[in-house]
Amino acid sequence: MFEEFVLAASTADLSEEPAARGHADAVEFRMDLASDPLDRLAGYDGDLPLLVTNRASWEGGEADGLGRYDALSDAIGHDAVAAVDVELAALRGTHPDPVEESHATALRDAAREENVEVVASVHDFESTPEPATLVDLLADAASEGDVGKLATTATAPADALAMIEATHEATAAGHRVATMCMGEPGRHTRAVTPVYGSKIGYAPVDPADATAPGQYPLATLRELVDGLREDGTRE
Repeated sequence: MFEEFVLAASTADLSEEPAARGHADAVEFRMDLASDPLDRLAGYDGDLPLLVTNRASWEGGEADGLGRYDALSDAIGHDAVAAVDVELAALRGTHPDPVEESHATALRDAAREENVEVVASVHDFESTPEPATLVDLLADAASEGDVGKLATTATAPADALAMIEATHEATAAGHRVATMCMGEPGRHTRAVTPVYGSKIGYAPVDPADATAPGQYPLATLRELVDGLREDGTRE
């Protein structure tokens, strides 16, 4: 799914999928923000493949407890689900609760049996580390999943440059990564990092429902990313 750049329309409401079709390549279904997410998933008949995310509260989401893994395990059995997001801290066992690791790795194993790709994700809502640290994080995430996702918070233009540099280095090293900076100083990275190899972009179907600081509207990000590509066309 992520051999080329994928623009994912983020939503907690799968009924918005038709509005995303003209611009998105996939839908990120934020299960942690949805009511009755498994019921909604069971009723999904859209055209776009799904990346399912059940973001833990300890990494900026609204899902609490280990039951979120049960929901994700059910979700990856649906034909429309092409990828699942799992936090790197859980996969690596660096989360304070060691039980997280066994649940996360079991979910990854189950996803691979279902031919569902795994996005191993890291979110930093306070800062952007130095480029070398970013490269190491991306290498760790890419080794644990099929794509390593890293979203940090930019407080100055230098942070955006660090993320762009890290994206270039990680891609040159052969890692599949998805990168972006949250916050206004790094907003442009959402359009620029795909030039340097980032494989996934995220944007809300409805700008009022942005799931992270600094997200562009879906149509805007599509236009920006396509405009920056060498041939100016979608892949």
